[in-house]
Amino acid sequence: MSPTVCPCYAAPDREMAANIAAFLERGTDVRVFLEEGTLRPGQDLAEKAREARVADIVLVLFSHNSLPARWPRSLWEDALVREPAEEGVRIGFVKCDDCKPPQVLKPQFESSGLALPGLRQLKRWVRHRGATYSPPGGLGTPAGVADLEELGIAIADGPGAATVSGTALAFEFARAYRDDFDEIVALDCGDRTVAALTGDLAFQLGLRLEGDVEANLGRLRDFCAARRFLVFIYNVIDVPAPELIFGGRCSTLIAEGAAAEAPPLPIDPLRQAQHAFTHLDSSTDWPELCHLARQGLRQARDQGRIAELYELMLQWNTVAEVCGDRPVMNESAHELLWILESWGRTDEARTLDYQRAAECDDQMMLPF
Repeated sequence: MSPTVCPCYAAPDREMAANIAAFLERGTDVRVFLEEGTLRPGQDLAEKAREARVADIVLVLFSHNSLPARWPRSLWEDALVREPAEEGVRIGFVKCDDCKPPQVLKPQFESSGLALPGLRQLKRWVRHRGATYSPPGGLGTPAGVADLEELGIAIADGPGAATVSGTALAFEFARAYRDDFDEIVALDCGDRTVAALTGDLAFQLGLRLEGDVEANLGRLRDFCAARRFLVFIYNVIDVPAPELIFGGRCSTLIAEGAAAEAPPLPIDPLRQAQHAFTHLDSSTDWPELCHLARQGLRQARDQGRIAELYELMLQWNTVAEVCGDRPVMNESAHELLWILESWGRTDEARTLDYQRAAECDDQMMLPF
């Protein structure tokens, strides 16, 4: 269940409290008990903070409306310091105007005028976690503060999608705003297929998606839309697949730029095989290509990346037919049959099996 937050505030500060609540709910996975936090006539913040401890997080909003002219420490220390510490309840303090709350109360956040820096600090404290992704450095001229701020408003303060030119700004944003996301997933787009990108994304998220591309996209959409992720797609040569913009609570950052600006990535066997079949030319060594296909096959199987395996086996089978390599055609067709049957596409599997058997019979008849 989502963590709960209860702001404690004076009735005249309700608009301020509502704006803070809306900002938190846009950028974090929390439920805010807004109505329950209003001070009743004659009630002070210490008493309201005690009531608010039914929530996971208590926010005490200080203003001229809520802060007494004289408020001895003996009247608030138990309610605002000792008792929350004993009960393990997180409590934070928000200064809403130029009032003078006790300086010993920490953490304090400045939200006078709903200034974004203070609101973001508060949001990050409420979130209490950030993405583990660490962007590489040395990727071009550092981004300007105004550019980062514009992106922050667009996709960090709440869900959204944005496109930037070049990778330097995008990676700087990921570095500056990673505490605003549960996780950041970086996808090197290039000329990779949707099957390859969805398989890569699922693997990075620790998901084992064994369906076809459409089924995998559906599961990814459900998974990502429910979470405060940043899907960061860089090295975009053409318009990226709109299916990779998941919506919901998930944000998307698309960086259009040359591969030279992007960090080098380790090339695994599956990625090598996919690249080799995408960039076939007359100099391609067929035995080496078959070796890459078999390595990619093993990795895709082990990681449950079946849509990518299906795509790779189709490519391998097609090239084998052009090369007249019947054993490889038979080998790749066996994999395709297994995949189609596992997906319940029995008619396609039956047709492919008939074609494979006919080709095999033709091969056996050739010597006669």
